[in-house]
Amino acid sequence: MSVITFLRWTRRTCSRPVAVQFFQKRALSGADAITALRPFYFAVHPDFFGQHPREREVNENSLKRLNGYLENLQKPGVRSLKPTKLTFYVRETREKRDEILPSGFRAVSFTLSTKDVLSTVLDVLRSCSLSVEHMQGLESGGEPGGRPPGAGGAFYRPIRWDKTYYAFTGYRDPEQELEQAKRVEPTLSMWLRNNEAEATEKQRSSLPRREELKRLKTELCKKLGLTDIRWQRSWGVAHRCCQLQSLSRLSRQNPESLHNLRGHILVFTDQSGMNASGHVMLGTMDVHHHWAKLFERLPSYRTLLQQTEWLKERISQLLGGIQVIHIERRGPLVTLEEHYSSLSTFHKRLLPRRPALHPRSLQDLTMTLESDHSSIILHELGHFIVPTACDTHQLHTVLQSQAQEARRRIRRQEQLNAEEQELVGSCSAELSLDGLQKEAGVSTGQMIPCCRRLLEERPAQLQGLRLCVSHFYSVQQDGDLCIPWDWKG
Repeated sequence: MSVITFLRWTRRTCSRPVAVQFFQKRALSGADAITALRPFYFAVHPDFFGQHPREREVNENSLKRLNGYLENLQKPGVRSLKPTKLTFYVRETREKRDEILPSGFRAVSFTLSTKDVLSTVLDVLRSCSLSVEHMQGLESGGEPGGRPPGAGGAFYRPIRWDKTYYAFTGYRDPEQELEQAKRVEPTLSMWLRNNEAEATEKQRSSLPRREELKRLKTELCKKLGLTDIRWQRSWGVAHRCCQLQSLSRLSRQNPESLHNLRGHILVFTDQSGMNASGHVMLGTMDVHHHWAKLFERLPSYRTLLQQTEWLKERISQLLGGIQVIHIERRGPLVTLEEHYSSLSTFHKRLLPRRPALHPRSLQDLTMTLESDHSSIILHELGHFIVPTACDTHQLHTVLQSQAQEARRRIRRQEQLNAEEQELVGSCSAELSLDGLQKEAGVSTGQMIPCCRRLLEERPAQLQGLRLCVSHFYSVQQDGDLCIPWDWKG
């Protein structure tokens, strides 16, 4: 839409708000919600938090949960959803200027308990203190059929203005600013020259804390009979030490409550309970009383875990021996109760119409159950992603027709994993790194070319440092260097 056309249309509609004209044509859909939330996305988009990895991760996870909440609201038959607590770091920008303030963001937490898309959009904008002027008139809704009173000609199109609109009005184009933020990326050698000294100093300062963390972890694993202690988030060493010290105090104050932990893997995360993998989760915001209550309930959790394993075996028998697995992803962990519910629902769907599969024809393959998928997918890693409410006849057809391709992808991934492991070892040794790892969001296909290029370039500044392959540049609080896997040479 050119500026002249836009102005003519504005006069014809008697200066009615553009967004109102667009949204009131019909009930607020998912696409409408995205358009209405553009100021919010611009304020919290993770790509603007490249130098702040913790805040970036919080926003990424909260955006996933918000999008899932909006998607569930649009599903037919859904009347209400479980209240969802979200936390965002919201950028603050200077008016009429393009630069971002040096530390310009604030933390905002709120709980969604809305029952429709429109209320959710308004709640999000208001909670983040963002303008809702472009939503004027939507709260009262339009006439039946979605047509607003006094509307003129039929105007309906997504609001994606021509670049001349921003030049004429003086408004900033958020899409252009986002692209600029992505493009402003230095070369690896330049970034290392500017940040090597800071990383070296931070790593040197963190050595005592790292030794303390190692000591606490070994001591608690031995004392409590734990198989391992893990962290879901990339908390700093000092933060992890505080969590272990808190657990150590509980073990001294209330030792009888920790007997049930023996043989388990402990994961520090956002909520307490047991996850779908059978690991004990300790919510870092919970107090000792909540942890002690969880430890007392572990025997009942183990019973539920046994029932979960039984359901997996029954499903496997009904589907030619295919193994049901659970893959942990970034974001909130799936609880054991949620996993059991998905397995039980899927098992009940299989029983009336059992697929005619040979008992051991698929025993070398794997599948995961996903409640938020609508179609059966063969993942690039070789496992099938199966919706909980899938059609059993279609499942039978897909499993049989794509079994060979799944095996080929599994073999290919095994080769890539072996190559990645070899390259990581070569990089660590030849570049004299103190450590080399990757973030969960970096795939094997991204890690391999990154390591190859590092071996070719051999940056001298990396010697003795801890390197983490990520999607952005940053120096972590403990001296770890994060570099994007596709860094510029």
